[in-house]
Amino acid sequence: MVAMTKKVKTFEIIFSDPSKEYYSSGDKVAGRIVVEVNEVTRVSAMKVVGVGCAKVEYAKGKQRCREEMEYLKYEETLRLDDQPADTDGSVILRPGNTYEYTFGFELPQQGQLVSSYKGKFGYVQYYVKASLERPAQPVMECKKTFEVEEPLDVNTPDLMSPAAGMKEKKVTCMFIPDGQVSLNAKIDRKGFCEGEEICIDAKFENTCSRIVVPKAAIVAKHTYQANGRTKVFRQKLSSVRGNHIISGMGDVWQGKTIRVPKIKPSILGCNIIRVEYALMIYMHIPGSDKLILELPLVIGKGGLSSRTNSMSSQDGSQASNSWVSLRMPSAPPSYCDITRDCRLDTPFTPLLDDYDGGDSPIFMHSPTPASPVFQFPPPAYTEVDEELNGNTRMLQVC
Repeated sequence: MVAMTKKVKTFEIIFSDPSKEYYSSGDKVAGRIVVEVNEVTRVSAMKVVGVGCAKVEYAKGKQRCREEMEYLKYEETLRLDDQPADTDGSVILRPGNTYEYTFGFELPQQGQLVSSYKGKFGYVQYYVKASLERPAQPVMECKKTFEVEEPLDVNTPDLMSPAAGMKEKKVTCMFIPDGQVSLNAKIDRKGFCEGEEICIDAKFENTCSRIVVPKAAIVAKHTYQANGRTKVFRQKLSSVRGNHIISGMGDVWQGKTIRVPKIKPSILGCNIIRVEYALMIYMHIPGSDKLILELPLVIGKGGLSSRTNSMSSQDGSQASNSWVSLRMPSAPPSYCDITRDCRLDTPFTPLLDDYDGGDSPIFMHSPTPASPVFQFPPPAYTEVDEELNGNTRMLQVC
């Protein structure tokens, strides 16, 4: 909203397609700036800018860590069609009329933008700002944001290949050996879309004297870099658990599933903000740290039908593998596998089976009546400050 002066009745930005949910590389952002006045007003210039930037800001003791990167910068001075202008370019606006300044610009090509994001310590934001300049009057401004969602192809050979790992841990009691636990797990691919199910094949063995519980969880890792420092923020998004395993026994998962929630795609192309996902397969060991195996995940945009259509046409055209055209909405995720475990885990990841509420930067919500917004309690999370190793090129904000 813009505070209107006595002279200006309406000053707003309206996009050409208000129903458009997001833009991608190469799309055209177009619209008009609508102006109405209450009395005769001279406008010396109407300027519009398109801006896209990533910004990280957080406190580290008494120091304020800030970094910023620019992804879009467009500027234009607009003219009114069929409106006489003075030699200096100014025009006279009169009450009772509606004046429209049209604008339009193309977004940079693929690889030059990152998806919109709003997190705990930073954001990636895109917006159009209009400036109304009047002689001997303060400049009036109005701004309107728009979402950018960069295509992320999860059908590449690397992401379609399996991921597997093995972990084991020796358990002690008062420094006395108490057997060991081990796990061996595999998933058929690393790339997934919201609403899809991850099938887990795993084998668990327990030779210690304690009863252990196998579990799996999808975890989000948000990484913020500023002033040579790194802050990591982790969230657990969804989880499943297996049966208790008593001493000397084992358990096997054959295609045990965990569904990918309706979340934002991975953000991998930004130097100061990254959003990464992982599947944590672990064993809860009473009185000891958990045995954790981490398998990387890359989350793209699209539903089950979108992946099926894309995969079925791989032989026909490589272009069909891109997620640029996959705009079909996916079905709401299933939350039947939610279990509540209110015990804190290791600092590496607080494995509490909670979902996020409306403030999460990665959960996708649809406000339409057909797709109601799901609300859940905030998830467990951890924050870790780390020193940034290596040289990176970042724009520091003073």
